[in-house]
Amino acid sequence: MEQQIVKVKNKKGVRVIPGFGLSLGVTLAMLGTLVLIPLTSIIISASGLSIREFAEVVTSKQIVSGYVVSLSCAFVAALINAFFGLMIAWVLVRYQFPYKRLMDGIIELPFALPTAVAGISLTYLYSDKGWIGAAFSKVGIKIAYTKIGITIAMIFIGIPFVVRTVQPVLEKLDRQYEEAAAMLGASRIYTFFRVVLPEVFPALLAGFGLAFARGIGEYGSVVFIAGNIPYETQIAPLLIMAKLEQYKYADATAIALVLLLLSFLLMLMINSVQIYMQKFSKG
Repeated sequence: MEQQIVKVKNKKGVRVIPGFGLSLGVTLAMLGTLVLIPLTSIIISASGLSIREFAEVVTSKQIVSGYVVSLSCAFVAALINAFFGLMIAWVLVRYQFPYKRLMDGIIELPFALPTAVAGISLTYLYSDKGWIGAAFSKVGIKIAYTKIGITIAMIFIGIPFVVRTVQPVLEKLDRQYEEAAAMLGASRIYTFFRVVLPEVFPALLAGFGLAFARGIGEYGSVVFIAGNIPYETQIAPLLIMAKLEQYKYADATAIALVLLLLSFLLMLMINSVQIYMQKFSKG
């Protein structure tokens, strides 16, 4: 007895999943409720300021200093995460060793750990009296309450993004290309940079962008180790909280809107580079 295949067609083609209209409606409703409406509320709240007032708030010396601290530390942390995240993903995919699954699970610990707990733990470790900070303080290097400490906290919360974006690509990467390169006499370094890295780079770039964006807006794990020294270690999210405590909601949303635009432009640039690289590789 032949099995009948029922196809539900519409004007655009075949619907693979039944109930597409309902699923799409629920998806758009959740997306609007959880993402679009909150983001729109930021723009509406910031519109309470005139253009001149908005410019004065977001370009004041203290606020600009907060942007510089957040962006610079997040960028350095994202670069470090890209390097070590690729290395960790490579080890997890290409090697077998005891307690591999335990190590794989530890990577996601920053996702599950409350950010405040992470911030307190890092501050305790890297302060002048902490286990790690005390050793560095003996040679004149201060970590906590400096930009170094802020960068370390951002590395901690950003490393899972890189590992989890690169790891699936490495798992699906066909090793026959590497074997062919080796048979043709290519060195390991040449094979990595000319065969493996081009395939992994789009995912690595996506992980870099996610870690960068997360670092820009991170508050809980950074605020404790930052020390909140004006014009030195004050981060932009802290300045937003300070405005909220002063009941200056329009000022706070103006700062948040700038961070939102920066994150949006960052993701747009990264997605554009990924699309270009995919077209270039196919062409």
